[in-house]
Amino acid sequence: MNFIARALTVFVAAASLVLPVTLHAAGPADLAEGTVKKVDLPTHRVMLAHGPIANLGMAPMTMMFKVKDPAMLKQLKEGDKVRFRVEDIGGDYTIVRIEAAK
Repeated sequence: MNFIARALTVFVAAASLVLPVTLHAAGPADLAEGTVKKVDLPTHRVMLAHGPIANLGMAPMTMMFKVKDPAMLKQLKEGDKVRFRVEDIGGDYTIVRIEAAK
């Protein structure tokens, strides 16, 4: 019985290392910071000059991102400072949450 308990503990610990990070809700520490450079309503994309994106291991740069919900773009304009969460969805870096930076 002791062997089974240890094996189960090892299995649970190993599984926690490989589960996707996206299973938990993004908190403030999970949000990257950036500045809106361009809003492209027809393609549902936004260009951001951003700092590091920890959950993707991405260095600071300027790039276009797809948004999960096109309604997100209506609240954005060039020059806005934002905090956002990007996830790799089907091979596209997609913004799943965006808010004004405080």
